[in-house]
Amino acid sequence: MLTEIITIGDELLIGQVVDTNSAWMAQQLNSIGLKVHQITSVSDSKEHILKALEEAALRVDVILITGGLGPTKDDITKNTLCTYFNAGLKFDQKSFDIIESIFQSRGRTVTDINRKQAEVPDNCTVIHNYLGTAPGMLFEKNNKIYISMPGVPAEMKGLMGKSVIPFLKDKFKRTPLVHKTVLTQGVGESFLAEKISSWEDNLPSNMKLAYLPAAGMVRLRISALGNDETMLRKEVDVELQKLLQIIPDYVYGFDEEKLEEIVGKLLRLQKKTISTAESCTGGFIAHRITTIPGSSEYYMGSVIAYSNEVKTKQLEVDMAIIENHGAVSEAVVRQMANHALRIFNTDVSIACSGIAGPAGGTPEKPVGTVWIAIATHDQTFTKKLQLGSHRERIILETAQHALNMLRKILLNKNNI
Repeated sequence: MLTEIITIGDELLIGQVVDTNSAWMAQQLNSIGLKVHQITSVSDSKEHILKALEEAALRVDVILITGGLGPTKDDITKNTLCTYFNAGLKFDQKSFDIIESIFQSRGRTVTDINRKQAEVPDNCTVIHNYLGTAPGMLFEKNNKIYISMPGVPAEMKGLMGKSVIPFLKDKFKRTPLVHKTVLTQGVGESFLAEKISSWEDNLPSNMKLAYLPAAGMVRLRISALGNDETMLRKEVDVELQKLLQIIPDYVYGFDEEKLEEIVGKLLRLQKKTISTAESCTGGFIAHRITTIPGSSEYYMGSVIAYSNEVKTKQLEVDMAIIENHGAVSEAVVRQMANHALRIFNTDVSIACSGIAGPAGGTPEKPVGTVWIAIATHDQTFTKKLQLGSHRERIILETAQHALNMLRKILLNKNNI
């Protein structure tokens, strides 16, 4: 069963808004065994939308559409769908009741333009949207399914989870498809591929492996297709255990886990607290740690010591050490980490200093040189990295390396 996602909006085509909807929708569809054949983005143009619908119907069985359902004149999707499905508009009282309830909860009165959002094509099945003012719409034409949803991510996800995915699961007989994603850090894609080459070559014929590299990590996705989902999961687990025996030092998690979440669980379990002292990352490590709900239990605070003055005054780094070794050095990050540990009275601290570029590099310390230190009351661990010359990637990778170092230390791993 093939599906296509059509996203509508000029803002997508000019890069003003990044299309995160399609990636999320594709994951959900894939998880229930529906293959996404194509993702298409089109402008807010009636002709463009109509052509995209016509072409999609030639390729796939299910077409999911997002965007263009707002109350303003540039949102033309609903009227265009009326043209495509030869429909008029009807007033849907339940949709209006939801709109009215949303406006009342915000102390506002429904305007005429918002009232019109309760008008829907008269030959669609309405999918009621309890998170926004634009209802979803489901059509069937020539044995094809069309589902139109708002482009606002939270609203689209609400409709997908509550209505669309359950409908599609009931509607179609699906071939079971099982995925397992292995999260690795500290190893490049090519080296990893070489290390697991023999294992990959001997995967069962119904399984395949995909490499998904990102800043500071590589995801390995094992996909298995078959007739019995329970049996597939067992088969995938057998292969997973073989893989873990080959690369145990590089695997830090699975599927949608985040390093900061894994670290947070360890800190909470061990009843330990943490602080950070950051230079080149500008607080990004602290940001990642504090995105996890409940992080206030273990995260105490941070000093963003971007300048040498802050390093010396706030973190009490010895200026002589900076002058002799440079701000980007093992000696400096050691002091940063140890002094943060004392200042915040925590059980562990992370410190980093580096040259994120594009300027500031030297032959001895080129752009991308980063030092990380993690201090406990018993020991201070340090690591030097060379992370290339892309500023944003250097920041992302430094945070990833630092969090994984912390994970290994908390687990008493030897290969920091």
